[in-house]
Amino acid sequence: MKIACGLCSATLALLISTLVSAQPADQRPKMAEDVFKNIQVLKGIPVNQFMDTMGFFSAALGLNCTGCHVAESLQDLDKFAEDPPRKRTARRMIIMVQGMNKANFGGRRALTCYTCHRGTQVPEVIPSLMEQYTVPPEDPDRIEIVPDGPKEPTAEQILDKYIGALGGAERLSTLTSFIARGTLEGYDTYHVKVPLEIYAKAPNQRKMIYHTQNGDTTTVFDGQRGWLAAVDRPLPLLVLLPGAELDAAKLDADLCFPGGIKRALNQWKTGFPVTTINDEEVTVIQGTGAGGSRFKLYFDAKTGLLTRQVRYTDTPVGMVPTEVDYSDYREVGGVRMPYKIVVTWTDGQSNILFTDVQPNAPIDATQFARPVPAVLKPKGGAQ
Repeated sequence: MKIACGLCSATLALLISTLVSAQPADQRPKMAEDVFKNIQVLKGIPVNQFMDTMGFFSAALGLNCTGCHVAESLQDLDKFAEDPPRKRTARRMIIMVQGMNKANFGGRRALTCYTCHRGTQVPEVIPSLMEQYTVPPEDPDRIEIVPDGPKEPTAEQILDKYIGALGGAERLSTLTSFIARGTLEGYDTYHVKVPLEIYAKAPNQRKMIYHTQNGDTTTVFDGQRGWLAAVDRPLPLLVLLPGAELDAAKLDADLCFPGGIKRALNQWKTGFPVTTINDEEVTVIQGTGAGGSRFKLYFDAKTGLLTRQVRYTDTPVGMVPTEVDYSDYREVGGVRMPYKIVVTWTDGQSNILFTDVQPNAPIDATQFARPVPAVLKPKGGAQ
């Protein structure tokens, strides 16, 4: 059974905050070797990127943390530094793939772990007749722009239809803030629904906080900078790095006030073949963030509403996708908003359900300040 690495992070939450200190606000991001022990191949990359790399391995091999690390790691973080056979093999495989790319593709990352493993521990070597003679379900996340892809409708037409479906530009301009309350359920909440709040202020400030059994997890984007404070992360306060992380935080904030969606990304492109999500036809366009990261946006062909966002984070071993699905649109102050958001990535999934949204609510500017480092909830405290 495949279990994402995020499941392990929940188990480790009781240990992490006692072993590491918060990341200073204005210093360079801590490198993997500054926080973890016995880092040999993946040195010189930020902690955030290191964790995404672990997620890539999880996706490529269909394993969780203890698939490569010893089982005792879940009770003792020092055990993650031990070198069981599969972990040593992983190091050799990283070096092998890097060598193959250098020798055969000019150093371009044409091959990754996923190229051969495809979600299994042992790559298949015998052709599958079933796969050869059946048509597997299409993964809409994998479709890409093709030379003969559709040129109409244009990206501008698609975005105009989206703005109209939400209520129109005039109504959208009247929404200047909102406070949403609801629940979040995921790996780091032990699959239990916990309280959640989102504070958003135009044009692009957003704060999300949810209250897990072990402590609060807070993500903040103040319009320029971003932070993540959580007890189940390697550091109780992580600075979102320029590039994919900040681009993603900014787009999430921009989508809270989508009247300016055309300016949220640049280099809009079309040309994706027709595809479906949940048996409904969707129209796909692509945009680029200020930090150079790529986003694909999927709009329901009938309603024009945003159905999915897919974004990508680069790691030393390959690209890591994150998928955000939007549904259950309801009218709030004359503007339609999704009441259900599902975020899926290589080491976790979160299901967000809103129960109440207050439009144009007063929000103090301090809500978007750098959060304090996450604090582990005392054992036996309120759940």
